[in-house]
Amino acid sequence: MVGLALAAALGACGSEDPDAGTNGVGKLPPAKIEAKAQAAAQRADTVHLSGNVVSQGRTFRLDMSLAKNGAKGELTTKAAAFQLLRVGDDLYLKADAAFWAGEKRGGSGGNGPSAAQKLDGKYVKVPAADPVYKRFSGFTDKDTLLASLLGLHGKLTVGDRGDVDGTRTVRLTAGAGSGGTLDVSLEGTPYPLRMKRAGGAGVVTLAEWGRGVDLKAPAKDQVVDYGSRISGTG
Repeated sequence: MVGLALAAALGACGSEDPDAGTNGVGKLPPAKIEAKAQAAAQRADTVHLSGNVVSQGRTFRLDMSLAKNGAKGELTTKAAAFQLLRVGDDLYLKADAAFWAGEKRGGSGGNGPSAAQKLDGKYVKVPAADPVYKRFSGFTDKDTLLASLLGLHGKLTVGDRGDVDGTRTVRLTAGAGSGGTLDVSLEGTPYPLRMKRAGGAGVVTLAEWGRGVDLKAPAKDQVVDYGSRISGTG
């Protein structure tokens, strides 16, 4: 009797489904898992993205809440930290005087430092035609930013089951040195939850999918409209 019970228990353990109670994406081929994760990300109205990204030899620290109609958060580089806010097409940047002095350096009129002091700690409404707008608006565009960060290149394989902040995941791995790894949620909607880019190019975590993001323009007394141009370069 004891032997039969033990055999039955061992048989039950051996047949246990590791994906039991999940959304089932772990059983799919890797290309379909990636497609479902990308589709889920595209459908979501909002996401909170945080982590480090290396681009063109520069490291950026991102802490952004992204929505369909804008974003808000902080971007940090080795040289500076500043806040970004986009509401519709209007982009605002809040930084210290040192940042703005660097942007104005080389501009006409020789009044870069004094102008920078006026911008210190204020939200600056960035003209759409200015190089500053072109340089930073991509960090506030949900679809553009996710498309640039989440792409896996090379042959995909399904790796181990994992965990991101308490949520079970399945890990996709691309060809060595070409794509990195992507953790996809096994609970509920198969959102991408963490991307480790290949070659040490950064790790980003994605959370709070679908949660509201309160986007509103700063108070008028906190905004400096610098006119048609900020940057003295480009």
